[in-house]
Amino acid sequence: MREQLPTNNPQLRQLEFLARLMDNQFKVPGTNIRFGLDAIIGLIPGAGDLSTFGISTFMLFVMVKNGASGFVLARMILNVLIDTIIGSIPLVGDLFDVGFKSNTKNMRLMREHYVEGRHKGGAWKVILPVVIIFGALFAGVIWLIYIFVKYLYHQFS
Repeated sequence: MREQLPTNNPQLRQLEFLARLMDNQFKVPGTNIRFGLDAIIGLIPGAGDLSTFGISTFMLFVMVKNGASGFVLARMILNVLIDTIIGSIPLVGDLFDVGFKSNTKNMRLMREHYVEGRHKGGAWKVILPVVIIFGALFAGVIWLIYIFVKYLYHQFS
């Protein structure tokens, strides 16, 4: 049986409901595939992804208010960013939303934090590798742009 967050806090109960609504509310008939409003709202280009990002961000603020550690918050923010960035790719992102379920992952992290006492400590264990990866990707994109501009310069000069 799944452990629940402390039930004496109505905000956390509402987050459980909101996560289920956003990620698992509906089922594709004849399958075990579940999806929520995140995948449906995400079909609206731009506005859909922005609104689901807003809902996920609201959930993060409530979790901050209820004592999530820096480590848990860093992982949750990473989940939301992955969901938002990949989810914003037309059609591919909507299929990704059906499988990734960032809100459900974040509630599981919060449950593990509260019930099992896991994920304590600072955020640097998550933030530093992410910054290094994004820095490397950014440097790679800049290098590719440089190579492309250099190529164009030699073609037209």
